[in-house]
Amino acid sequence: MTDRIRWAIMGTGNVANRFAKALGNIQDEAELLAVGSRQQSTAEAFGNTYDIPRRYASYEQLVGDTDVDIVYIGTPHAYHHRDITLCLNAGKNVLCEKAFVLNRDEAEDVINLARKKNLFLMEALWTRFFPIHVHLRQLLADGTLGETKGLIIHHVYTAGGDPEESFDPVLGMGALLDQGPYGVGLAINLMGPVEDVVALATSNSTGINTQTNYLLKHPGDRMTTVISSRVAMDVKEVVLFASNGKAEIHDPWYKPTRMTIYQRDHEPQIIHKPLNGYIGYEFEAQAVMDCIRQGAIECSLMPHADSLAIMETLDRIRAIWHLHPLE
Repeated sequence: MTDRIRWAIMGTGNVANRFAKALGNIQDEAELLAVGSRQQSTAEAFGNTYDIPRRYASYEQLVGDTDVDIVYIGTPHAYHHRDITLCLNAGKNVLCEKAFVLNRDEAEDVINLARKKNLFLMEALWTRFFPIHVHLRQLLADGTLGETKGLIIHHVYTAGGDPEESFDPVLGMGALLDQGPYGVGLAINLMGPVEDVVALATSNSTGINTQTNYLLKHPGDRMTTVISSRVAMDVKEVVLFASNGKAEIHDPWYKPTRMTIYQRDHEPQIIHKPLNGYIGYEFEAQAVMDCIRQGAIECSLMPHADSLAIMETLDRIRAIWHLHPLE
């Protein structure tokens, strides 16, 4: 393996397009070698757009390319377990878009397979790798804000794209699976394990959840409130409050460039971390490539244990609502 990591992208949807653009911004480290789709025509179109030399009309052909170091999976949630398994069995490292899989059992299955094969596997929870989030974690580790007490996460927007696909229960496109990994992932990252859950949801005429509110309890009586919607005007901000201050991550918190820090007896401090032309996926891609070069099979910033904890929490929320795993 060379220092320049050779990537393949599985899927040609919106998120795959954004990831391909991001790899184009770090070509000194990453080579986008191949793309796989279900049809040759879509693979060719995607390949033409991003100057990808190898275009495959099936995922089986894609993972059979012996020159590929890692596969980025950008297929719908419902197919992630299948696609991760296909890649790992072909000897490929994997970065899989969130939602990682559909439930904890599936997560445990693919993680065990990755460990058995000694291959890298990570859920693509890109939020953790943004400089603003790195800075906030350092402030908490330093005790700058005192003892953390609570977290309020807003993740509200109107779903775009094809309405049939945006709310397709077969693809696992409800608000909980689509947005839940972000909020639950941030809560676990900043507040610790989830001890208890209270949750409410609303659903559309097809039965898929469109709005979700849940309260998470963490060790030390810390609390997180997550408010999600796919049918309302945007609200995408986070407030973390602590014994000696608070932090506000400004819209959009999952792709942030600004944060305001408040401390008792201090003037508010605005932290600005511009992306400097990056889309945002570059940060996680760089972390993943560092892991692969080091021979690691998981990333310390997004470990397997956190993917399991996220899925377990989403399972507990769905159990409260008596929802099918795809919803």
